[in-house]
Amino acid sequence: MEIERKYLIHHIPENLTVTETHHIEQGYLCTGPVVRIRKDNEDYILTYKSKGLMVREEYNLPLTANAYEHLKTKIDGRLIKKTRQVIPYTDNLFIELDTFHGDLAPLVLAEVEFPSVEAADTFVPPSWFAEDVTFSPAYHNSTLSNILLHSAT
Repeated sequence: MEIERKYLIHHIPENLTVTETHHIEQGYLCTGPVVRIRKDNEDYILTYKSKGLMVREEYNLPLTANAYEHLKTKIDGRLIKKTRQVIPYTDNLFIELDTFHGDLAPLVLAEVEFPSVEAADTFVPPSWFAEDVTFSPAYHNSTLSNILLHSAT
């Protein structure tokens, strides 16, 4: 079970302590239900996610690099590329700060995973978090993989 809140970020403070950095690319084979492939540094993962916004079932299975490359040719929509920085917070919580690249830039989202719905419901975000988009499906990566962005030119 995955229980997480998601926030837009407009400004990243300079004094954050980053304990991990992940270079991620991911694509979606299906968005209803969500079936995702991901390359996370040198790890390859197939993920199934159920419907839901703050609480969803999630199952992860390992892939080989060859299987990932094969499945990557079958994704719908764009391949999402982002850098994830893991930042310790309080009460054993971590902020996962995702900076998107390519045509999704300059989008930055922060996710925080929780051990319970009660912990998620009572979470007080740091002051640098902007809008809470937890309950907006528009900010699911599966949605972002399929939205069309228009250039201002």
